[in-house]
Amino acid sequence: MNTSPPSRRERREADAAGPTRGPGRAGRRRPVEKAQGSNTAPVAAQDAPSPSPSSQPVAGRAERKQPVAATGRAGRNLPAAIGVGVGLGAVIVASLFIRKEAFLAVAVLAACAGVWELSDGLSAGRIRVPRLPSVVGAATMVVAAYKGGGQALTVAFGLTCVAVLLWRVADGLEDAMRDIAGGIFVAAYVPLLAGFASLMLAEPDGPWRIFVFVLVTVCSDVGGYAVGVVLGKHPMAPSVSPKKSWEGFAGSTLFCVVGGVLGVTLALHAHWWVGVVLGLAAVVTATLGDLTESMIKRDLGIKDMGNLLPGHGGVMDRLDSLLLVAPVVWALLTAFVPAR
Repeated sequence: MNTSPPSRRERREADAAGPTRGPGRAGRRRPVEKAQGSNTAPVAAQDAPSPSPSSQPVAGRAERKQPVAATGRAGRNLPAAIGVGVGLGAVIVASLFIRKEAFLAVAVLAACAGVWELSDGLSAGRIRVPRLPSVVGAATMVVAAYKGGGQALTVAFGLTCVAVLLWRVADGLEDAMRDIAGGIFVAAYVPLLAGFASLMLAEPDGPWRIFVFVLVTVCSDVGGYAVGVVLGKHPMAPSVSPKKSWEGFAGSTLFCVVGGVLGVTLALHAHWWVGVVLGLAAVVTATLGDLTESMIKRDLGIKDMGNLLPGHGGVMDRLDSLLLVAPVVWALLTAFVPAR
């Protein structure tokens, strides 16, 4: 066994190998000197976690928030929403006072589009609504209510439910009960409620009744949006619609009552208190209609029912309040405002 001391060359190689080669003074010091003088970053710096998104510069955060800010506090593209809203209002008013049948055609198209969008939305929850009988039934109910009154609307609704049942059963029995229930829900939610607008339209002063009905519903939406954006601090139903506030509801109430009084007195020549009752009833049902659709969308995991109307979403996102207000306005006007 060779026990001769290492040569000078061997000692230099051992020192360069690191501290594991021996406990000598040079072996402990030289690796530190090498790390400091080399281009390799220290281990602590190499293993350090990358900065989190919250630690990025302020300018970076502002750039990411720009698209959201462009839609406004209430989450809408305001210029597009105003433009589309004005355009829809012009179509409704023009169709009302040109010919009743023109507005009836608009109502049929809206009901069919609403049925299609709602059926498409329910498919996200694995509910396959029979499309053809639902759309045909929607058009039939709206026209039947105008031509034959409440009894015709009831018969058309019953026939639509039967058609949905037979159509779905013919496609197989797997999950048939769930799909049939979804189809009946769609028929009741959209065209059956829309049929009450047809009942108002059929009256001799039907265009003015529809005008008041649309007016109070729009006042609820506009008042809630305007006041809610500026003053909204207390959420009404945060788990369903986080942006809807009690302050916005107060604005909806004020706008609805004013719109109801003006519409009833000027357009229908009735007592002012009828407008107050109409406005209060409309704001409650319009809010419930908005919350109902929000709850459906939240349960299905979708943001809008469609994208046909820029700034608004789909047709159902505009029909949600109108559908629940229609039977209430029809009942109050029938009870307190004789047809002229």
